[in-house]
Amino acid sequence: MMQRRLFLIGASSLALSACGKDLLGPPEAGAIYPVNPAFAAAQNQKDARKVGWDLSIVRPDVAGGLDNDRIALVQPSGILDFYAKATYPATLPALIQQALLDGFEASGRIDAVAPQEATLHADYDLITNVKDFSAHFSQQDGIPSVIVSISAKLSTAHGRVIVSSLFVSKSGTASANSAGAVAQALQQALGAAVTDIVNWALTAPVPKTPSAIRGPVDSAEQLLRDSNRGLAQ
Repeated sequence: MMQRRLFLIGASSLALSACGKDLLGPPEAGAIYPVNPAFAAAQNQKDARKVGWDLSIVRPDVAGGLDNDRIALVQPSGILDFYAKATYPATLPALIQQALLDGFEASGRIDAVAPQEATLHADYDLITNVKDFSAHFSQQDGIPSVIVSISAKLSTAHGRVIVSSLFVSKSGTASANSAGAVAQALQQALGAAVTDIVNWALTAPVPKTPSAIRGPVDSAEQLLRDSNRGLAQ
């Protein structure tokens, strides 16, 4: 009788342990959906007229609940949720920062642009705040729309003076109610938003700072100047 009781207790413990593993363990690996907008290069020399300043792209701030690598959706009730077993290849701030970098580089109009982490001796900082980056459902299990909303500020790197600001919001409709279709629609909306931000930022004048008052130099000479400037500080 005692042996039977011990067996039942052991079996119950194993069952509970297996259940706990399903509930508390890491989620199963799912599909990864890249969001990499493509940007058209400048078509002619006039379009590619370069600005006389350098830019640092600050890591974007994002709205609450979006600072992760999951594909967000908003239910008809307004509740924020996520597609199961579906992620981006990076967190949303990193993803958008890379898209901004790609957009500026594709313009061909700026010689030095880099993420803030690269510690570029920049003339301007681009500061962005992502207000929305998600799918929105008007009815349960319907085809969602997507919204990408970003506020941007251009600040002088020396003195931190905001010289211009912009709010851009792009929307679209997914081709289906699926994580892949939503990621593709978000990619298109993000590309349009970044294009607007790039075109707006590149209208900024040369800031009145010592680092911006310079003539045309080649990349090697500019790198040497930046290195000497860093040693002198």
